Amino acid sequence: MNESQILAILSDWNFWGTYHVDARDRNTYLKRLQQLFSNRTATTIYGVRRAGKSTLTALFVDRLIATGRFKANDTLIINFEDPRFEPEMDSQTLFQIYETFIKNLNPEKPVIVLDEIQNVLQWEKFARYLLEVKKDYVMITGSSSKLLGQEISTVLTGRHVDMEIMPLSFKEYLDFKGITVSNELDLIREKMPILRRFTEYTRWGGFPEVVCSDSDIRKRELLTRYFEDILFKDIVRRYRIKEVHKLENFATLLLANIATLQSFNKLKSRLRISLDTVERFARFFEMARLFFFLKKFDYSAGRQIRSISKVYVVDPGFYWVKGFKFTENLGRIAENLVAIELMRRRVFEPEMEIYYWKDHQQREVDFVLKTGTEVKELLQVCWNVEDERTHKREIRSLIKAGQNLRCENLTIVTEHLEDHKEVKWNGIIRKIRYVPLWKWLLDFGSDG
Repeated sequence: MNESQILAILSDWNFWGTYHVDARDRNTYLKRLQQLFSNRTATTIYGVRRAGKSTLTALFVDRLIATGRFKANDTLIINFEDPRFEPEMDSQTLFQIYETFIKNLNPEKPVIVLDEIQNVLQWEKFARYLLEVKKDYVMITGSSSKLLGQEISTVLTGRHVDMEIMPLSFKEYLDFKGITVSNELDLIREKMPILRRFTEYTRWGGFPEVVCSDSDIRKRELLTRYFEDILFKDIVRRYRIKEVHKLENFATLLLANIATLQSFNKLKSRLRISLDTVERFARFFEMARLFFFLKKFDYSAGRQIRSISKVYVVDPGFYWVKGFKFTENLGRIAENLVAIELMRRRVFEPEMEIYYWKDHQQREVDFVLKTGTEVKELLQVCWNVEDERTHKREIRSLIKAGQNLRCENLTIVTEHLEDHKEVKWNGIIRKIRYVPLWKWLLDFGSDG
């Protein structure tokens, strides 16, 4: 590849060429990137396929230029998914691209974005050269199955900070739909439009391209393709899976059982595969950020690791397009939305740990939020509080867990009910906050 060919490709992806970014800001992530950005460490951005990693990175670079901190010719975005690049690119080609950029743009303080770099052989040597020798600013994005924090740690030990990008939160979703919510007055004024959008969000989820589509047919096509691409491109191809049909069956089974406890020992019997294969497939799903597995809270690290996991899918749209009965499982959809939102918030509060709780009497609490040695909040999802039997069961579990874990910050996420109530069980009196899911997702709720 000669210099002219390299410049022609780069021009299409860079602000000093013909490129411009036309997308809505995701300000929470952009602020976090600003905090992480440094020429001493690489900023690595990973996440589920199609969550918006490349667009977010381009928006960030655009901001760096707009604020005057860098000039356009200081920045180099290399999109390794451009088909004009050689399929078997190696680090030697990377050095050639970099030298072409330096020679023709003459940057003062280079900002290098390596976008979807995971397929380049020995890319880590090039990244280390930029950081350690050239002292450049380096940003790296990639398919999460190939560029997770765990994997990059082996090649950039101590020289990287990570940020996960997830599909849109409900607040971001509303922003994409032109609804701004910043205070209680906005909630009152926009309540009906918010509730209409909430119904859409619970069904179609938060992948940016899906959110921006006005066609239900198009949304379904996109979500179906994303699910298949994650399975076949991010898992089957990457890990050279031969038991493809078994992997598909496993994914479908997990999807049908979101927000439930899943014993790997029982799954191996249902799927007729070995325990090792079940554990391996589950690890691949989690690395691709398709499914998340929540462990039981336990003061014993060993028992916690060995505990049965609760499974959640990264986006509710996958549940809908795979043909499961949506309206019959709103409680589990609601719990899944809470789980994913908690994991999203953990991006910005990395010290927060998330578990479920269950005792020997089968009392269960959906989410235990822990920071350091302290349990900060216990959170239960009870979609139908009008069902008195279910409601009482959830209250008993919440109070018992609070007693065991020394936590009095108790919350029940509901469909409609918003209140603070003093409840009594077994001689114990506790105050419980009730907050509708749509309001909880926006980080609002009854203040009592």
